Amino acid sequence: MGKPTGFMEFDRLSEAYDPVEQRLKHYKEFVHTLNDEDAKTQGARCMDCGIPFCNNGCPVNNIIPDWNDLVYRGNWKQALEVLHSTNNFPDFTGRICPAPCEAACTLGINAAPVGIKSIEHFIIDKGWEMGWVVPQPPKAKTGKKIAVVGSGPAGLAAAQQLARVGHAVTVFEKSDRIGGLLGYGIPDFKLEKTVIDRRVAQMEAEGVSFKTKVVVGSKDLPAGINNDAVEFVSAEQLKKDFDAVIVAAGSEVPRDLPVPGRELKGTYAALEFLIPQNKEVQAGKTNPINAKGRHVIVIGGGDTGSDCVGTSNRQGAASVTQFELMPMPPEEENKALTWPYWPYKLRTSSSHDEGCSRDFAVATKALIDDGKGNVKALKAVRVEWKDGKMSEVAGSEFELPADLVFLAMGFTNPVGSLLEAFGIEKDNRGNAKATTDGDGCYATNVGKVFAAGDVRRGQSLVVWAIREGRQCAREVDNFLMGSTTLPR
Repeated sequence: MGKPTGFMEFDRLSEAYDPVEQRLKHYKEFVHTLNDEDAKTQGARCMDCGIPFCNNGCPVNNIIPDWNDLVYRGNWKQALEVLHSTNNFPDFTGRICPAPCEAACTLGINAAPVGIKSIEHFIIDKGWEMGWVVPQPPKAKTGKKIAVVGSGPAGLAAAQQLARVGHAVTVFEKSDRIGGLLGYGIPDFKLEKTVIDRRVAQMEAEGVSFKTKVVVGSKDLPAGINNDAVEFVSAEQLKKDFDAVIVAAGSEVPRDLPVPGRELKGTYAALEFLIPQNKEVQAGKTNPINAKGRHVIVIGGGDTGSDCVGTSNRQGAASVTQFELMPMPPEEENKALTWPYWPYKLRTSSSHDEGCSRDFAVATKALIDDGKGNVKALKAVRVEWKDGKMSEVAGSEFELPADLVFLAMGFTNPVGSLLEAFGIEKDNRGNAKATTDGDGCYATNVGKVFAAGDVRRGQSLVVWAIREGRQCAREVDNFLMGSTTLPR
């Protein structure tokens, strides 16, 4: 906890943002970390609640009251040590995690919750500033070799944990840079890629080997989004060359929209727009999809849709409209009903604040051709929900001009060809089948092959991926050595 009476004395202070007109001119991060005194004050708001529900609200079980108290007392370095004890990459989560811990904060029952995410962001940025984040190479090598397929947060967390106990870890990534969707799916204005690069450098100093532009599985089958591969390695070769394999390739198959006109030019899955834009920002490669002066419609109300909104506005779109199939949530949650769980409420992102028309309970009926194979408009209808079933509202059809339509409706499952190449059994959603209960956690039906992250649990949050990577690393270490000192 922080100051015993702090929660009664101090108001919540959110991180400051650059003004909209300023941040729309660039793709750099625009959120300002708390200063030292403000961080102390926010740490002081952590109350002596008795049962810190925030610990379980956080998927990696961050020891939040402890580092809140340490920040309140100015013990920055010790706060960093406590934070790193449960989370390999607080510089990722402190920027892009939606903070389910704050939804579980006891203070949040009848007041503004503790700003846990902003304090986490402060701690890790202070750590880098002071030079406290350094490589932790192993004291001895085990002689065991592990392959990790996929360099998203699950793969990176697993690789770092295993390297630190002495295993030789090689990470395989089909893109031309490390990070998975952290690297190419999330715009720089939410997560600048230097944040990932410095972690990669740390891991290389700890002994992790990274191989980019390498596709794993079968060269004759689809490899998923953003395949920059110039090399191929088979699943059988990995199993032969390594003592264990962790498949952490994410959930890459986007949910499609089967309506007339889906094939029209100007209609794209969200990542077909976001990935080239990231490559333009990071490597100067021109994005062939440009929203400047065009009417943009984003279908899907989640984070990926929000990223499309922010990117379209930075490109200079004439208008941006976002549709969501579900009804508009209430602006404030029913805390008596939802606390300490993730609440059902309207969420407005910084990208929405930059300019976006949002409409709810809308279903797309068709995309309209301009006569030359391009989309020129979107035909939609309003819907209503009753007893979990959707029905169209009679006479509510309407059209909107649309030069670009981005489909941001989430992801359904991992690329099937990768799992099939290994012979991994799938669950009923098409994910890798591997339990997290009892013996053999994260192990698949294929000997010495494990699965973790979105490839196993389905589309989820960065913090869940880190949790699964850490837990999987523990199981792999135990599998190889007969015991383990890695935390669960």
